[in-house]
Amino acid sequence: MILVTGGAGYIGSHACVALLSTGEDVVVFDNFCNSSPIALERVQKICGRPLTVVEGDVRDQAALEKVLTQYGCTSVMHFAGLKSVQDSVAQPLEYYDQNVIGSHRLLRAMQATGVRKIVFSSSATVYGTPQFLPYTEEHPLSAVNPYGRTKLMIEEMLRDQYASDTSWAVAILRYFNPVGAHESGLIGEDPKGVPNNLVPFVAQVAIGRRERLNIWGNDYETPDGTGVRDYIHVMDLAAGHVSALKVLDQPQCFSVNLGTGAGSSVLEVVRAFETASGRAIPFDIKPRRAGDIDAYYAATDYASKLLGWSATRSLQTMCADHWRWQSSNPNGYA
Repeated sequence: MILVTGGAGYIGSHACVALLSTGEDVVVFDNFCNSSPIALERVQKICGRPLTVVEGDVRDQAALEKVLTQYGCTSVMHFAGLKSVQDSVAQPLEYYDQNVIGSHRLLRAMQATGVRKIVFSSSATVYGTPQFLPYTEEHPLSAVNPYGRTKLMIEEMLRDQYASDTSWAVAILRYFNPVGAHESGLIGEDPKGVPNNLVPFVAQVAIGRRERLNIWGNDYETPDGTGVRDYIHVMDLAAGHVSALKVLDQPQCFSVNLGTGAGSSVLEVVRAFETASGRAIPFDIKPRRAGDIDAYYAATDYASKLLGWSATRSLQTMCADHWRWQSSNPNGYA
C-alpha cells in the first residue's frame, strides 16, 4: 500500500492513475484545501479500481501515523503542499507552515511507524537563477522565492535524514513545468482563483472564462523574445514517479530532474493551444515581471540513466489533452 499525500491535487491525482494502473494499492491523504474529492472519484473511474481516501492535514502527525499503520503502508509519495510562487511571497509563513512543517510531521510519522521509503515532489525552483543551462542535478541550489525555499528546505531535511539513517530510500524529483491532463479528459488542472501558470490561464481564455492573456515581456534573449520554459506532460511526470518508486528497492537518496530537456516560448505555447482548441487566444504584451528569467530547461540524461525514464509527449499533445479536459469541464470540478 502506498500513501499518497495531496493525492487529489493536479499532479497527485495523475500519479494515482499511474500507480493504480500498474497494480499498486493506494491510500490518499488530503485536506482538499486546494483540490476536489471529485478528482479521486474520477481516478477510480479511469482505472476501474478502488482507492482509499482519508481526509486529513499533513501537519497532523498522529493522523498520519494512524493511516500508515492501519493500511500497512510501505512507501509514501509526498505531494501535499502549497505551490504558488506569487502567493508564497505574499504569505511566506503559511507556506513554511504547510510545506516545511507538514513535511517534517510526515517524516516523523514515517520514522515512528518504520516506513522508510519516500518519493518527494520537489521543483526546479530550487536551482534559482541559471548559472548554466540546461540545469543539471549538480547545478548550485539557490531558491529565489519562499515557495522555492520551502522545497529546498524539505530536500535538505530529506538528505540530512538519510545521512543520519541510511536505511531510508529517498527520491527527490525536481519538476519543471507540468501541463496537460489525462487523455480521458476526466481529470486535469483546476486552479482555485486566477491561475498562476501559463497553460491553465491560456485554457481559461480559450473557454471564455478570461478575456485576454497577459504576456509579461517580449524582449528576452530568446528566439521570439518571450520567456522559454520546459513544459512536461503530467502523465509523463506521473510515469516518472512510478519509475522512481521502482528504483527505491534498496536504501539510497537521489535527486533527479523530470523535464523534457527542451524549452518552449510563451508564444509557441499560445500558438500550439490555438491549434489544439481551434480558438484564438487574444493577448497583450506587458512589461517584464521582476525576477522572471529568459529561459530554463532540464538536463535529462540522469533521469534516463537512473530511472530508465524519459518524457515522450509533445507540446501539441500537452495542449490537446489540456483542452480536452478544459472543454469537457469548463468550470473544473465545480
